[in-house]
Amino acid sequence: MAYSPWLFWDGRKDSLWSQALGPLESPVEHGSDRTVLARLVGESYRGSYERVFGPLPSLDGFPEHAAPAGPKETVAAWEAMSEDERQAVNTVFANLGKAIAAFERGIMPAKSRFDRYASALSAGAGPEEHILTAQELDGQRLFIGKGNCVNCHNGPLLTDNHFHNTGVPAVPGLPEDTGRAAGVRSVRSDSFNCLGRYSDAGPEDCAELRFMATDGREAERAFKAPSLRNVALRPPYMHAGQIRTLADVLEHYNRAPAAPAGHSELQRLGLEGREIAALEAFLHSLNEERAGAE
Repeated sequence: MAYSPWLFWDGRKDSLWSQALGPLESPVEHGSDRTVLARLVGESYRGSYERVFGPLPSLDGFPEHAAPAGPKETVAAWEAMSEDERQAVNTVFANLGKAIAAFERGIMPAKSRFDRYASALSAGAGPEEHILTAQELDGQRLFIGKGNCVNCHNGPLLTDNHFHNTGVPAVPGLPEDTGRAAGVRSVRSDSFNCLGRYSDAGPEDCAELRFMATDGREAERAFKAPSLRNVALRPPYMHAGQIRTLADVLEHYNRAPAAPAGHSELQRLGLEGREIAALEAFLHSLNEERAGAE
């Protein structure tokens, strides 16, 4: 997560610290607001905050609840504040996200059997073929070759960090989700993005945001390719849990159904049952060995 240039399935956040702010105010998660949180920092964490970020601004006289989104009373209170007051709250709120991100950046995946296999292969130490089973090795060959998995799932984290329309069905009863098409608009207007007032990055560090692809057709119902590390341990799958099992995901890619909107990148693979089973076996080799859930 710490090394992803885009956060959330639609990439509506472009940094770990900015992503950390979303759940704090989301009505379906913490449901708080930034003014409450800024005051909480002052009441309970002032010393820790000021050692890292400098003096905490005074929030005396600020509304109890105020934020640019949320209940109408909360929004009205935010709009009634002066620009300096809003900036004071936003600064503390942004720094709260940066503190959370600093902790999250230390959470790293442990090695998998595939990591040991790749290291042995790279070092020429051998016998690396004994680290993975014959079926898993068959699955690896399919992953790189006929299955086309490596096109989107590559590198140390097994993701290209890009957005793809893979024909995933919509979820009945949920609002329409346009994926990256909406994410592009959201991240571009986000006051906490890489180019914003509260970012510590310089413009030269914001190439992903400055040069992001914005083509509507390509972005429609395109969702971020996830890392495949520990993939076998975290069903259900796809951006809204539409597919229950890993085997069902592989069957979906094998069939390559048409997308409900936009243009699917998938092409039928023509995999046989034994090949799908081999691919699934290989994906299990990407689990952390300490996870112990084979």
